[in-house]
Amino acid sequence: MFNDKNLVSDIIRKTVVYGLIIIGIMFIGIRDANPYVLGFIFGTIIGILGFKLIEKTAKRAVTMKPSKAYNYSILHYFIRYSIYAMVLIIAAIADYLNFFTTVLGLFMIKIVIVTSAFINKNHKKDKD
Repeated sequence: MFNDKNLVSDIIRKTVVYGLIIIGIMFIGIRDANPYVLGFIFGTIIGILGFKLIEKTAKRAVTMKPSKAYNYSILHYFIRYSIYAMVLIIAAIADYLNFFTTVLGLFMIKIVIVTSAFINKNHKKDKD
């Protein structure tokens, strides 16, 4: 996984698959699942977009001089976290979104990365 050229697209693809599984579980397990599912979808989409912003920021920053790259990275860091703050505020105010599933959606990229690393580590142990 960590040697792939398309690492970002692989992580996003896995996030979508995990997300669809979680949405299916929500529809099966929760009586009125719409606010939960909408919050999860909202958080997951913003999480994926934030991950793409990290990718674009990193690609651009490595081509700059160090001082300029530092300022560029810090600016985009604050932009990303401002977007996350707006998403959480909207989720807290809106009746049609569940705040906790929105937070779970925002963490989906991190969950996918950690589980993929854990699975790959165990897979390599089994081969040895």
